[in-house]
Amino acid sequence: MTYRLVEIFESMQGEGRNTGRPCIFVRFAGCNLACPWCDTDVTERFRLSLEELMGEVRGFRPKSVVLTGGEPTLVEGMPELVAALKSEGYWTAVETNGTADPDWLGFVDYVACSPKQEFADRIVLSHADEVRVVASSAAAVGFCRGIRGKITATDYYVSPCDHDGEIDFATAKEVLSRLDGWSLSVQLHKILGFR
Repeated sequence: MTYRLVEIFESMQGEGRNTGRPCIFVRFAGCNLACPWCDTDVTERFRLSLEELMGEVRGFRPKSVVLTGGEPTLVEGMPELVAALKSEGYWTAVETNGTADPDWLGFVDYVACSPKQEFADRIVLSHADEVRVVASSAAAVGFCRGIRGKITATDYYVSPCDHDGEIDFATAKEVLSRLDGWSLSVQLHKILGFR
């Protein structure tokens, strides 16, 4: 079994409750959605076995790992990877679009869900630690209200949309002004210029 990967790198979490936490990011290739505003390249660049992947992770200092994508919940061999990370004492988080809800999610430390308004009918995840919705238009208000009833989470965030490098704070502010119990989450890594 090999894992299809885009990149593995060390940085700080740039959004949500864990903003500023030093982490190792493992970005898996491929996604089951095609969001028109997505700025993440999910093209496969290389493959690694479980042993090789763990070797790469051990080469970094942080003891926190973020499994991201693409869409990591659709990756084969994820239960084995999560078990290996947990056995070596890593705090493990998953970033998902919420269109799958595999059993192994119950074994990670943190689940961040970023459901997409354009694919609302495909969301099946019912529990997460945090939910982050990108406010691409004022229509995000209704979507956020619906998501709050569908996905139980501790924290709910609205994130501004990035249009060709311009961060749209105005729309995010408008959306937040019409919601209760939601907070702003910015992509701090973009503002500060780190990965």
